[in-house]
Amino acid sequence: MEIVILLGAPGSGKGTVCSRVAEIAGYRHLSTGDRLRAAIKTGTAVGREAKPYIERGDLVPDEVMIRIVAEAMTAETPDRRRFILDGFPRTEEQARLLQQFLRDQGGSLRAVILLEAPRDVLIARLAGRRVCRDCGATYHVVNIPPKREGRCDACGGDLVQRPDDNEATVRNRLDVYERQTASLIAYYEREVGLQPVDSARPLDVMVSEIRDLILADAS
Repeated sequence: MEIVILLGAPGSGKGTVCSRVAEIAGYRHLSTGDRLRAAIKTGTAVGREAKPYIERGDLVPDEVMIRIVAEAMTAETPDRRRFILDGFPRTEEQARLLQQFLRDQGGSLRAVILLEAPRDVLIARLAGRRVCRDCGATYHVVNIPPKREGRCDACGGDLVQRPDDNEATVRNRLDVYERQTASLIAYYEREVGLQPVDSARPLDVMVSEIRDLILADAS
């Protein structure tokens, strides 16, 4: 088992970058948010445990999150257990639990990559994001505009702004991210090293650099 961890603030492009890099570098994109929602929807044991926290708007405990991640990883056959993690770990304690899981599985942490961008760039990205009400496809009013204003290219559904993408909320989300991840970033800098990547650049440039980092480290 091998994993790559991709860290970054809201708006840094983690989800998009993970998908692209995973495809070209031979890893599987593991979005913990998607896995959490799937576990709750299908009613797995760990999903049932996490559901009350989500319904109350509370954070899911670290011990429950690591079980969701472990469940997703071990569900794959051994030859497919190479993952890029998107959205996990979020705390130093989660990072420690993940390291213990990897030791137990005889796995390795290939690289920890931190996407960095100026705060004004992150705010502009998030405040300009639009999501299809029907299929969930994501656009941006400047960077990835739809062919027809306000309409999804894929299904024709209405494009809307998520409530947490208004500018005031975005600024608060970035403040929360910085407070919550300061110790996590310090942990990885101290324990395994961190590879910073400038995420204000074009997507293709960023993806190429991260791919090279992963494959160079693997060699």
